[in-house]
Amino acid sequence: SSRRRHTRSTLQSRGLGDVYKRQGHPLLEGDRLATISRLVDERGLGLGLMHYAVELPEGDGARRVDSWIGGYYQDQVSCNPIWEARIGQIPEHPVARGISPFAMTDEWYFNIQFDDTAADGPGSPGRTGHITPILVATPSKSARQGPYVYPHGPYPHIVAASGRCETLMWVFERHDGGRGFGLTGGHFHSNWENRALRTAVLNALVWIAGVEVPADGVSSTLTTEDLSRDLDPTP
Repeated sequence: SSRRRHTRSTLQSRGLGDVYKRQGHPLLEGDRLATISRLVDERGLGLGLMHYAVELPEGDGARRVDSWIGGYYQDQVSCNPIWEARIGQIPEHPVARGISPFAMTDEWYFNIQFDDTAADGPGSPGRTGHITPILVATPSKSARQGPYVYPHGPYPHIVAASGRCETLMWVFERHDGGRGFGLTGGHFHSNWENRALRTAVLNALVWIAGVEVPADGVSSTLTTEDLSRDLDPTP
């Protein structure tokens, strides 16, 4: 379709792609995975996946996403409770510019599966690149014990890791120079009113496109009225 051709052209010309899915996975529909593979692997497309888009079924799609953004949500290994994340320490990284500590209740996924040869976890070099955590928080015991959104859990390995901090947003610099990022939150639309969250994502989009992030981060304004505009009806 003309819309599909326009989407491909936009990705190629801007050098970045961002996916924020609701139902089904757009990367796995039709020949899109092959198309994104060409853009990422051959043209260095920067790729960002947010919330449900970081969840992929085991298989070729998950392996490719792992190599493009550094990690993904694995069903019944990762989990998806709704809990308050208290983001404290902010790292030294262009994507973290202008972000202040904040607390937010969301469906924050955690126990994300990162680049499979980064034995030391986030912050370590893996087979395909380097992961840098941007937003990190320690889930409460109640968050680990569930219920999760689906499946409700709890999972013994999640409960057993009580007290461990978890990476909720990360950036990934591939060995070929390409860039990616993942964000596990983003379930509640109203949370986009939080300036720190918006700044983190806007910074990430600029960074994966290879553009210098401003010293104070990408500025933005968003009102409650803006958030309510053009919403699709709830099914």
